[in-house]
Formats: sequence, structure tokens, C-alpha cells
Amino acid sequence: MPTIFTRIIDGEFPGRFVWRDDECVAFLSINPLQPGHTLVVPRAEVDHWIDLPVELNAHLMRVAHVIGTAQMIAFTPNRVGLIIAGLEVPHVHLHVVPIRREADLSFANAELSPAPEALDDAAQRLRAALSDADASGVSE
Repeated sequence: MPTIFTRIIDGEFPGRFVWRDDECVAFLSINPLQPGHTLVVPRAEVDHWIDLPVELNAHLMRVAHVIGTAQMIAFTPNRVGLIIAGLEVPHVHLHVVPIRREADLSFANAELSPAPEALDDAAQRLRAALSDADASGVSE
């Protein structure tokens, strides 16, 4: 059975995509820790990040780097945090999160019912920053 992330990638469920390429996608978290919280997800269904082929793992990190750089511009955080937890969905995903302090990375702070307008705004800001940087995988 496909994971929820595969169903989002395939368009069965909605997602606010900011990146698409042949190997991965990136879309906003529906329960963001901070505005702009983005998930970088391989198209391949791999449960644990240590089971990823090394080349795919490197690609995901490169995309997370591009996303994080755009988040610095779009949201002006102090830092961008990166989490690979993988307990809630059995499909590798990198959480790329603009943060002001370390506590911003706590899943206990996830926004459970964010306003759709706030998510749309964050996606638009991030896509604009990616486009301004001439990123190759910007999704519209």
C-alpha cells in the first residue's frame, strides 16, 4: 500500500509543493513547526534514511540545502534546522525548518490547524525565493 507521501506525490492528496525533480519533491508540512517548514521526500518509498542509496541521500541533502538557503531569504530566521526522524510516516523525509531558537525544532510545538492562507503564503514566499535563486526544481 502506498504511503501518504506517495499519495501526495501522485496527486491523490493535495500538497503545497515548492520543488519537484526526477528523484524527489519538497512540500510544506501540514503541521508546521514554524512558517515555511518543508519536507524533502524521495519519490522512492524507502522507510529508513540509512537504507537510501548513497547517491539519493546526497541528492536529498543537496535539495534540502537549496530549500534551506531559500528559507533564509524568505523567512529571515536565525538558522535553518534539519531533522530526519521518520517515526510518523514510513517514508524517508527531511524536515527543513526555519528557526529562531532550538526549541522551534520541537514537534510538541507543531501547529495542528494552520490557516490555509498562511500555508499558501509560506509556499509562495519560498517558491519566490527559489525562483530568484534560479533553482532548477521550483514547483508552481
